[in-house]
Amino acid sequence: MAKKQIITTKNPTGTANLKILIANVYQENKQSDKYLKLIEKCDPDIILLVETNLWWQKKMDVIAELYPHQIKAPLENTYGMLLYSRLPMKGDIKFLVENDIPSMEAEVVLPIGQQVKLYCLHPQPPVPQENPRSTERDKEILMVAKEAKNCKLPVIVMGDLNDVAWSYTTNLFGKISGLLDPRRGRGFFNSFNAKYFFLRFPLDHIFCSSDFALKSIKRLDNCGSDHFPMCVNLEYSPKAEKQNEAPVATQEEKKLAEQKINTPTASI
Repeated sequence: MAKKQIITTKNPTGTANLKILIANVYQENKQSDKYLKLIEKCDPDIILLVETNLWWQKKMDVIAELYPHQIKAPLENTYGMLLYSRLPMKGDIKFLVENDIPSMEAEVVLPIGQQVKLYCLHPQPPVPQENPRSTERDKEILMVAKEAKNCKLPVIVMGDLNDVAWSYTTNLFGKISGLLDPRRGRGFFNSFNAKYFFLRFPLDHIFCSSDFALKSIKRLDNCGSDHFPMCVNLEYSPKAEKQNEAPVATQEEKKLAEQKINTPTASI
């Protein structure tokens, strides 16, 4: 029932489009062939896979010829990340908050020559068996929100944020970053838990700056993980900025975000 934050593009294809596939593969899942078939069917420009270890890297590296630009951080702690692009891309692996929880920061070049900034995240969830507090997750999300706001390039933030779309932290992220949620006004697109049809939440996110328009957003078929993959097709369109409604933070919200960012954590 909410109003759409991002307009729908009138140009379904073109050299300004960027199609993104994100998936939490579930590290113990061995159905890599399903993801390869999904990639072939979806035909994305950018692929972000999380919960990926060396086994998953070896299985997914068969797409290297089609996706030659890569950033890899395979880990055995369920926080590994693999980023593949068929468009020119360069970037780095970051450890923003915890020394065993990576994120990625990259620039991809669209066929029209426009650079786009990518931030890829998978912060630790606030659950008793891993971390009983949300300090580290909130800190990482808001650090990226602040960077995204100050970035001079078009921005996309994506990944498993381990937080629902309607939470206070996710809303605060949107206001601090000024980024748009393509789901707003279009549906929940619940991506977790794929194994329980009666209890699902939107944990896997793709946010973009207001100089994008949306072609499509889809929750894709399950590939053996506890998360559904998500696919978002965006068009870089500076004219859309006048029609999109970017969220804005109040002074109190900016102050709260700074407090969360500066909160000490166990790893720092």
